[in-house]
Amino acid sequence: MEPKILFEDNCLLVIDKPAGLVVNRADSVKEPTLQDWISKQYTANSTQTDSDFVKRNGIVHRIDKETSGVLLVAKTPEAFVELQRQFKEREIEKTYIALVHGKFEREQEVINASVGRLPWNRERFGILPGGREAETRYKVTKVFAKLSVSDKGQTEYFSLVEFYPKTGRTHQIRVHAKYLHHALVGDTFYAGRKTSRRDREWCPRLFLHAAKISFTHPETKERITVESLLPADLQKTLDFLIH
Repeated sequence: MEPKILFEDNCLLVIDKPAGLVVNRADSVKEPTLQDWISKQYTANSTQTDSDFVKRNGIVHRIDKETSGVLLVAKTPEAFVELQRQFKEREIEKTYIALVHGKFEREQEVINASVGRLPWNRERFGILPGGREAETRYKVTKVFAKLSVSDKGQTEYFSLVEFYPKTGRTHQIRVHAKYLHHALVGDTFYAGRKTSRRDREWCPRLFLHAAKISFTHPETKERITVESLLPADLQKTLDFLIH
């Protein structure tokens, strides 16, 4: 499960993370992580051994284990601080591709709904009044109708959607999609047990891919955009719906 490097220079790299790879080390994680891979490939360029840059091996942000796609990593403490600032100021633009259940009433819209950890299930998140501000814009790019997917022999609709999260809350896209009653295909947390089990018969994992990231280069100040193609497993899922 080797990550691919999409862009690299002296102060940062953009990685194409494969699905199934955990980003950060943790006591609860027993398997190899992306952080392990980075620490083997790159020596932390800093004398501040207790800094966030060193502790996180330059990883500026996270994507879920089952999500594939672009991930930004700083190679210097200065780049790390600057890229973190861009995330905080919401200057970094991200595009995710997802397949969701159903047809949207509006082809594009902005979702503003606070996201917080559920008190009764600490692994999951939801729309909570006391949650953190979360904003996601979406645009529907294609709608599929499939007869054979449903166990009742009825036509079921699926939408291919681009999501543009303005904020970066944990599970934000997945929670916002569920909030609109359009849970992501293959989402074992938010689509419901029966639905996600049925999804897994034709979609091998959560259908969510970080397809594009745009940021300002910490040194040159040039606007950089890096893209990741839809992985073969998700493309195969779309081919199944088309045919």
